[in-house]
Amino acid sequence: MPTYRDDAIVLRTHLLGESDKIVTLLGRSRGKIRAVAKGIRKTTSRFGARLEPFNQVDAMFYEGKSLDIIQQAESLGAHSQAIGKDYGKYTCAMVMVETADKLTDHDYQPSHYSLLLGGLRALAAGDHESSLIVDSYLLRALALAGWSPSLESCAVTGDVGDHSAFAVSLGGVVSDEVAPPGSPRLREGSKALLQSLLEGDWPVAEASDALTRSQVSGLIAAYTQYHLERHVKSLVHLDRTPTTKPVEALS
Repeated sequence: MPTYRDDAIVLRTHLLGESDKIVTLLGRSRGKIRAVAKGIRKTTSRFGARLEPFNQVDAMFYEGKSLDIIQQAESLGAHSQAIGKDYGKYTCAMVMVETADKLTDHDYQPSHYSLLLGGLRALAAGDHESSLIVDSYLLRALALAGWSPSLESCAVTGDVGDHSAFAVSLGGVVSDEVAPPGSPRLREGSKALLQSLLEGDWPVAEASDALTRSQVSGLIAAYTQYHLERHVKSLVHLDRTPTTKPVEALS
């Protein structure tokens, strides 16, 4: 039976029988991998907690007909412990791995692996506010898939201008002439925050106020759900409650 080795991030696990688990991983070279970890739920398992979601491992696999088999796994980054201790970090990490799982079903690029790994490391280390990390990840992951939102020019006409209407279904900011009724108006600073999250410009992102972050988070969540065309279940657990008045919309 052929074997292969890959660095991989654990996305999710499912119970199998009395002592096994099915583990879904994102491999640096192979992309999506679904494999069985035999005996992992036994106290004598040599895998221990290495194959928990969010962890990075160096793993050896046997190739199977439908599911591969994990022969061994060595820890490269034990992020699950630090993330699991904080509910906010945990929910953000769940959104990230679920989105990565869906985005890499049919179109894997090594950049997806690097982006997810960087996001999980930042969450575990507390490098930035968790909500900013997950929003930046979502925008950049969607951009890798070809769905980067238009922020400088109208997504429909291509006209450059200070457009404030944001239409999720049309791909970003749009001019008033083509904006669908009810399109939200971007607050002052929202466009700059979206751009900074897309580019990883953390000083600008961290200087944003709570209301601007709330609006941008809601728009990113809606943008993600629309373009994936598949519900990201973990998004409902993120705290995206507006702190004051609702966003102004076009009448």
